Amino acid sequence: MMARVVTPAFAGMPRLNLMPRVEVERREREALTRKWVWGVLGAVLITLLIIGAAFAFKWLADQRLVAEQAKTNDLLLELSALSEVSRSLAAEEELTQFRSEAMASDFAWAPVIAKVASVLPADVILTGFDLASGGAGQTDEPTSEIGLEGTFALDSPNPIDIVGVVRALRAVDGVLYADGQAVTASTVTEGRFAYQLTVSFDQSIYSSAYVAEEEAD
Repeated sequence: MMARVVTPAFAGMPRLNLMPRVEVERREREALTRKWVWGVLGAVLITLLIIGAAFAFKWLADQRLVAEQAKTNDLLLELSALSEVSRSLAAEEELTQFRSEAMASDFAWAPVIAKVASVLPADVILTGFDLASGGAGQTDEPTSEIGLEGTFALDSPNPIDIVGVVRALRAVDGVLYADGQAVTASTVTEGRFAYQLTVSFDQSIYSSAYVAEEEAD
């Protein structure tokens, strides 16, 4: 029995590396150098990108800071304007309060004179008066405090029932107190009769116009 001889099969022509060892090492060094150069360039590029991003972020932050500062300045200007308005309103309120206190005893003379004249006989003349205001009210009951008090001078051609006049005057709305007396002689015309009434009115005669205005405001 014959033995079979196996012959190796070659796919092509055999290749031999005839490049010197020094050239191979040089090329390896160059390849390694290129890798290091590209690595360094990549690191530099990444560093530049990070620095650029940091500058861009800082620029955006600065722009936002400028915008916020502008808003703050606008708010400060608005607050300053509101402060002026607030001071004006406070001054107006203070003046209104002062006027309310100063004019708390404001009243009309005509109704007061009419109250006295309503109880006088037809031929009696009111020749003068001397009155003083009672000031601002101290309680919530205007009918219990004096709003106006003083004297009224009367002139009559005939004697009058001064007691009856005083009683009628005491019954008039707004009168707290009334009294009267006869004077020896008239200061208007000789032969006539003069009388003097002492009257106190309560604070219901006050107009309360300025108090009402303040409450409405």
